[in-house]
Amino acid sequence: MARYHATLESRSPAAETFGYLAAFSNAAEWDPGVLAGERLDAGPLGPGSRFGLQVPFLGARMSLIYEVISFVPDREVLLHAASALLQSTDRIVVTGATDGSTVSYDAEVQLRGLLRMLDPLLRPGFRVVAERAAAGLADALSRRPPGRGTGAPAAAEAPSDGAGKPAGGRP
Repeated sequence: MARYHATLESRSPAAETFGYLAAFSNAAEWDPGVLAGERLDAGPLGPGSRFGLQVPFLGARMSLIYEVISFVPDREVLLHAASALLQSTDRIVVTGATDGSTVSYDAEVQLRGLLRMLDPLLRPGFRVVAERAAAGLADALSRRPPGRGTGAPAAAEAPSDGAGKPAGGRP
């Protein structure tokens, strides 16, 4: 299993930052490892909400359907996707107030079936993809000034790396 963690700071209020990140189809804007993203349902965001992401994998284009598993408004979202080849879990936690926020992003990807034996080989490539995603997220947050309404996060500092990756960027 490959894991990654990033922590980023935003000048935007926590609710705005969370709104942008919880709408997981936005990963296509900040993660170079996501080719396209879309919301697959309507209504308020919460448990059961689904997002379709197109990602490159082993030279092909793979579709992943992420479902919101757990949701605490303006604070935390847990998303999970599974395909025949892999499963991915992303946890986004946003803390702060109206004058800024901190994003904690944890992600893990695990190969499935017989491919699971290749998990140790996945880790280095996953780390590279994850670091690109973290850099893309930091850039996206920095391009959005505070106060632009839901989905308008702002400035970020360089992500810290850990044992996994920020969501979106897929192997």
